[in-house]
Amino acid sequence: MFAKAASVCLGLVLPIFVMASPAEAQEPTPAKGAYTLDLGHTRLLFRVSHLGFSRYTALFTDLSADLQFDPDAPTDMAVSATIKVDSLETHYPDPALDFNATLTGPEFLDAAQFPEITFVSTGIEMTGDTSANVTGDLTLHGVTKPMVLAVTYNGGWADMPLDVGARIGFSAIGTFNRSDYGVGFGVPAPGTTMGVSDAVEVILEAEFVKPRA
Repeated sequence: MFAKAASVCLGLVLPIFVMASPAEAQEPTPAKGAYTLDLGHTRLLFRVSHLGFSRYTALFTDLSADLQFDPDAPTDMAVSATIKVDSLETHYPDPALDFNATLTGPEFLDAAQFPEITFVSTGIEMTGDTSANVTGDLTLHGVTKPMVLAVTYNGGWADMPLDVGARIGFSAIGTFNRSDYGVGFGVPAPGTTMGVSDAVEVILEAEFVKPRA
């Protein structure tokens, strides 16, 4: 029984160990082409100021994205993403209040009428060797407006025997005002913090994969 348990643990840990191995164990240059989001290694958070006392943080758990990746021409790259609004997770501790349902209800995101949030890139401006401002159209609550994400390319590999193929990773951060998208409930009156901030900070950690042929 011990041997069986050890075998199971090894099977779970080994892929993680290999993915964290030094760069010399990797193929250094990920290939150009179409990549898809690896949801298992992706987190999309948002933060708002709550009464000025804290930055309240929640996340979406169901999202997908497609990336046209070209390491030799990064300004030609393009990305599109879709987020399921009803996948919002607040981890609210009181079971008497379904706070997920409150934030996805008609006073806020209104998932019944607007079930998806989308982002489609429209331009890329390099700000460093591995960083860029990615401008795109953010569609939220039925309204489409431009948004800028500050994106950092964290690296990747072209292939790894225990991985599906090529893998690349990014970090991104951006801010928008929710009232611009018709979600103004609870925004503090001018000059106060009595409410939930208009500004919403978006934080993304994402990995994309391109399976080998």
